[in-house]
Amino acid sequence: MFRKTVIALTATASMLASTAAFAAGHSKDIVDTAIDAGSFGTLVAAVQAAGLVDTLKGEGPFTVFAPTDEAFAALPEGTVESLLLPENKDQLVAILTYHVIAGKVMSTDLTDDMEAATVQGSNVMIDLDNGVMVQDANVVTADIETSNGVIHVIDKVIMPGM
Repeated sequence: MFRKTVIALTATASMLASTAAFAAGHSKDIVDTAIDAGSFGTLVAAVQAAGLVDTLKGEGPFTVFAPTDEAFAALPEGTVESLLLPENKDQLVAILTYHVIAGKVMSTDLTDDMEAATVQGSNVMIDLDNGVMVQDANVVTADIETSNGVIHVIDKVIMPGM
């Protein structure tokens, strides 16, 4: 199990090196770290529309599985725009909080087939058989430490109940 995690993390080492600079010193919170990364514009816009900025800038700690802009772009056409509408705020909050775990969970804390409770209230499954996966999303960069938690970059938006 440990070996699978090490292999998966080695595969992401080059990506982690490129993102380590914006997280250096861990002086920035999750939101500011995501903004500085430059590849989470849609996530940041969604967090703002959902009214979750203050929460994710709060004390935490939080673990965030952060989908990239490309992950949001892969959703069916019109999905993001629809979710950002004020009348869909509850659904947006549910999706975003499904990507958050209370506490700081580093990749070294993961075990194969573990379940983790999300802030949304459902569990996500962690699979280490073929790299690190959360539900059906691949972790492409792990362990980006922030002042109030950790970000793990994923390549897909995960949905509650899927």
